[in-house]
Amino acid sequence: MSKTSAIKSSLAKTTMAKTRANKLSHYDSAGRATMVDVSAKALTRREAEASAFVEMSAEVLRALPENPKGNPLEVARFAGISAAKRTSELIPMCHPLPLSYVDVTTQVCENGVKVFSQAATTAPTGVEMEALVAAAVAALTIYDMCKALDKSIAIRDIVLERKSGGKSGNYRRKPSTNHLKK
Repeated sequence: MSKTSAIKSSLAKTTMAKTRANKLSHYDSAGRATMVDVSAKALTRREAEASAFVEMSAEVLRALPENPKGNPLEVARFAGISAAKRTSELIPMCHPLPLSYVDVTTQVCENGVKVFSQAATTAPTGVEMEALVAAAVAALTIYDMCKALDKSIAIRDIVLERKSGGKSGNYRRKPSTNHLKK
């Protein structure tokens, strides 16, 4: 290894160690991925909202109500709710949570479908991942049910919109209307 490569490698390791110490909680002191111990945290109400956007052509949007597989938006709603309840099975370091509420809604726009999800719990850790998984799986379900008409459907902008509760407090994403053309 050249001297320059060794210096870069050392700097990268130092930067990574500092990042882990200051920001990332899912790493132990040796840099191994680990589940965070939340046993000392208080049980408090925690809520999160997420969204995703399924971009599709006007032709596919017009065909939504006539889908022979059923109503894609209603099937997506059920899929998102079911997925939220199984988040810890999909994301290795997520804690299994007793969800007190999950909902998924959709809004048809000029250029696609906006998916919104909400999740709530009274637990020692947040429900952001459950809300994000619900939105993502609902969007994937819409794709699955419509792909026969157009394989170029795109899933975009899976984002956390809002969260409340817990040590890190409240968060709200700045509003964006990129996809909400009517």
